[in-house]
Amino acid sequence: MKKYYISFIILMCAAIITHAQTKKVKTAASQWSSLFNGKNLDGWKQATGSAGYSVENGMIVGTTVVNSPNSFLVTQKEYGDFVLELDNKVDDTTSNSGVQTRSHFDAAANNGAGKVYGRQVEIDPSHRRWSGGIYDEGRRDWLYPVELNAKAKTAYKVGQWNHYKIECIGNSIKTWVNGVPVAYMVDTLDKTGFIGLQVHSIGNNEPEAGKKIYFKNIRIKTTNLAPTPFPPGIYVVNYVSNNLTAYEKNSGWKLLFDGKTNTGWRSATSPEFPTKPGGWVVRDGTMTILGSKGGEAANVGDIVTRDQYSAFDLSFEFRMSTGANSGVKYFVTLQEDTHGQSAIGLEYQILDDKVHPDAKLGRNGDRTLASLYDLIPANKPERFIRPIGAWNTGRIIVYPNNHVEHYLNGVKVLEYERGSKEFKDLVAISKYVIWKNFGEAKQGHILLQDHGFEVNFRSIKIRQLHAQAKK
Repeated sequence: MKKYYISFIILMCAAIITHAQTKKVKTAASQWSSLFNGKNLDGWKQATGSAGYSVENGMIVGTTVVNSPNSFLVTQKEYGDFVLELDNKVDDTTSNSGVQTRSHFDAAANNGAGKVYGRQVEIDPSHRRWSGGIYDEGRRDWLYPVELNAKAKTAYKVGQWNHYKIECIGNSIKTWVNGVPVAYMVDTLDKTGFIGLQVHSIGNNEPEAGKKIYFKNIRIKTTNLAPTPFPPGIYVVNYVSNNLTAYEKNSGWKLLFDGKTNTGWRSATSPEFPTKPGGWVVRDGTMTILGSKGGEAANVGDIVTRDQYSAFDLSFEFRMSTGANSGVKYFVTLQEDTHGQSAIGLEYQILDDKVHPDAKLGRNGDRTLASLYDLIPANKPERFIRPIGAWNTGRIIVYPNNHVEHYLNGVKVLEYERGSKEFKDLVAISKYVIWKNFGEAKQGHILLQDHGFEVNFRSIKIRQLHAQAKK
């Protein structure tokens, strides 16, 4: 009898556990809402463009047409925090699409034709392979090019169904393509807005007419949300100035400028921070060098970090005045006698290319914006250069194997091998030829240059890299 009683108790416990697990699964499933019923376009409306949207075999199908602007099918409802999942397919590499999140419609724009604007998660089957990146339709252009997370560029499969996950919680947005983490961004705009499906304009290109974009299994969850972890080390585009997320801190990022004080910085020529009026000032969340008629280190001179760095990932925002010239230097040893000029180091050039005469000097543009000054020109598309008075984001990565990369606004503009024969050959025909072993120090300071023009810096952050961090 005792044996049967124990067996009964075990069976009852198993039944209770199974019921609880089943209830938990049903509860989790019930938190999702379908945005597409598989039959018609109830709950959706076309906002702009004349591309066709239809329902075929349980799919939303967008079809390209000539002489139409970008077309958008958008939800009639707006959403704040959510997790969105959907499947999409593009059959060839010439089509382009995207998923709008927390977006808006300006009815007065384009002479009354209207305009959709807001963040778009890219569907990009082209050779560029930026699927899962974040673009700001009709407003700020590219926010998170997938150059920032190049390992994710192969996640999207042309001609196959691809699963997208988009997480918008608070001011953070994360994206996944086929389970691969792609983009992580922290924004300051758009707390709510609609969701939309894009068919990109093809202009008057007749051969591209009739191309199709497919969407299905579109569902959203808006309650009981919890952030999904990202693997460490993925670059975060953070538009909250002088701020690090918990994820960035856990990945090893540290602020070099707190937005309030000059802590961590000193003069390049003395142990103290320069305090002469009209020089470096901390104001409005920026580290600013005031203008002084364009003289190199003629006012108060450069400032450098008190700490030195070897292999690192450095990110910074900068804003130029008209005609500005400045730079961010690295591997600055402060051991060279520069006769009152700027301290010596590898330099990420900051320059108003359209106004400052230095842009036409040097060789092949190697003194222009984002170049390795006087050594390697930056290959930067015009659309990724923000205008004077706007903020640009620079990034310098020095890997433990001495591979170096420069980025401008998320796009890689040059790369080289520090200390290689090719590097030494470039130094030999540059202004740096007089300095022995230029640019090859094991470690050095980070420097912000005083070149006599007003330039603002903010969101200066660094992550030290170790041997396992490879290109």
